[in-house]
Amino acid sequence: FVTTDCAISVPMLQKAIKAAADTTFNMISVDGDTSTNDTLAIMANGEAENEEITEENEAYKTFLEALTAVCRKLSMAGDGEGATKLLICKTTGAKDWETAKTVAKSVICSSLLKAAMFGEDANWGRVLCAIGYAGADIDINKVDVSFKSAYGQVDVCVNGAGINFSEEEAA
Repeated sequence: FVTTDCAISVPMLQKAIKAAADTTFNMISVDGDTSTNDTLAIMANGEAENEEITEENEAYKTFLEALTAVCRKLSMAGDGEGATKLLICKTTGAKDWETAKTVAKSVICSSLLKAAMFGEDANWGRVLCAIGYAGADIDINKVDVSFKSAYGQVDVCVNGAGINFSEEEAA
């Protein structure tokens, strides 16, 4: 449940919560299932006494940015049932937002990649596999893969091909 004192019309509030959810909560994969018990609700009481947001103007953009930040914080799935790792897929260089989102969601939903990460196996092929079946228009020869943790970053694939790296360091 998210609450705000912002004065915002119902259509704009619905638009904002959908946009925020689509880039936060709806990008999570814990076990591949969608829970029928998961709900994201927002309520706005207007007590901030700002001019009511009724269109996509600067005030709406500011509200959406703040709402997305709150949802991002609330949606961190690191404490999922039995979770020992939190995987975050960052995509760069995609031709547009939809392509980046499609690829990232495919990667984070990959059971094979999750198994590799649980086993501390830097299996970059699992990433390329997930990108391949994402259905996005991707030139796999331009894909680089790195694994990063609090211990550092290990590059494992450049231009769609594996490179030499230390499995011990990667683990």
